Amino acid sequence: MEIVSLLGIVLGLVVLVLLAYKGHSIIWVAPVCAVIVAVMGGLNILDAYLGDYIKGAADYIVSWFPAFFLGAVYGKLMDMTGSARSLANKIVSIIGPKFALAAVTIPCLLMTYGGVSMFVVVFVIYPMGYAIYREADLPRTLIPGAIAFGAFGITMTSLPGSPQIQNIIPTQYYGTTATAAPLMGIIAAILIAVPSYLYLDWRIRDARKKGRHFEEDPKYAESGAVDASKLPSWHWLSGLLPLIVVVLMLNVLPGVLKNAGLADWNTNQAIVVALVGGILVTCLMNIRQFKILLPAISNGANSSLTAIMNTACAVGFGSVVKMVPGFVVLKNAMLNMPGSILFSEAVAVNVLAGATGSASGGMSIALEALAPQYLEKAASIGLSPEILHRVASVASGGLDTLPHNGAVLTLLAVSNCTHKESYLDICVTSCIIPVIVSLGMSFVWGMFI
Repeated sequence: MEIVSLLGIVLGLVVLVLLAYKGHSIIWVAPVCAVIVAVMGGLNILDAYLGDYIKGAADYIVSWFPAFFLGAVYGKLMDMTGSARSLANKIVSIIGPKFALAAVTIPCLLMTYGGVSMFVVVFVIYPMGYAIYREADLPRTLIPGAIAFGAFGITMTSLPGSPQIQNIIPTQYYGTTATAAPLMGIIAAILIAVPSYLYLDWRIRDARKKGRHFEEDPKYAESGAVDASKLPSWHWLSGLLPLIVVVLMLNVLPGVLKNAGLADWNTNQAIVVALVGGILVTCLMNIRQFKILLPAISNGANSSLTAIMNTACAVGFGSVVKMVPGFVVLKNAMLNMPGSILFSEAVAVNVLAGATGSASGGMSIALEALAPQYLEKAASIGLSPEILHRVASVASGGLDTLPHNGAVLTLLAVSNCTHKESYLDICVTSCIIPVIVSLGMSFVWGMFI
């Protein structure tokens, strides 16, 4: 029975990946695949769907809706008021199109580290990247790789203090903070960023060597909610200050209040306060655009529902997987594999993030099932939970960016590029290199515990 159940898990994952890759909504794909797992695992279909699946999805929404909702509103305000675009344009004016790669990736890194959703960053940065690569006479098919490197990578998983959900989820399971294991996080960020940047730079030099040039996208029309020429010269500060406010309120304010005996916030409470702070600063600095503020909030609120439902459905699928006999075999294999618990955790998070096409969804499934055992083993050998936090976070940003990942599909759709044209760069910088780093670091680090 366990073997049949294990095959059911594999079959369910394969169907999930294939249907998601074909562009079908995970909102219906996930429960269908959960039924496959339930049937081959010997579970009652209705009990599995109405009980395990719905409960898993609902619990995720209850835990993380505030962060998704406020993050989406904050990002949409930064987008529709032109604040994010003003900051990006300011950076471009300093760097110039001569350094096209840096001019695209730096704004992505700043915005995602400041809490702006990577989906929002894609829509904000692509028009700017399009103009930069056109002026630099570089193939526009190289733009998605640059955006993915900046938006989908180290500021999401590695850099300590990031307000992105992938860095916040482990705090719920390990009792840590967003700044957990800063040294490991910084080392991971460097190990991912340097080869990724060098690879993308080589791709640009190779394109020039082969005589490839910029070709206009017939489907693309430059537009924006705000006319940049009508914005004041200082407006780029309205893109920078909210980012600083979010990072400081998340990582500094809770400690100050705790030391003063005024409040003792957990990370979930801190991220809500930080995002509200970012929203208020953005609104105040764009108060003259008051006609845009309420529509932006509404648009952000609506988009947050789609984002959290997609992830919650993936988590619901994982909740059914956890209930079948085959998962016991899979869990024992993960826990008892050669090497340390850090390597085990990195493998588990990578595999499940890849299966679901979601960094946050895959990590939630893995930690929900395995975090108690990891904590118990960590306590027995004197290992800080902060290391477990950072390994899980870094590992979540590896196999999640397989071709069926929602952010990848969105990026390619916005840039009007196919997987054949642009996915290789995305895969190398956002999948292959992070996987090697997460597994390599966890293996080496584990040798010294």
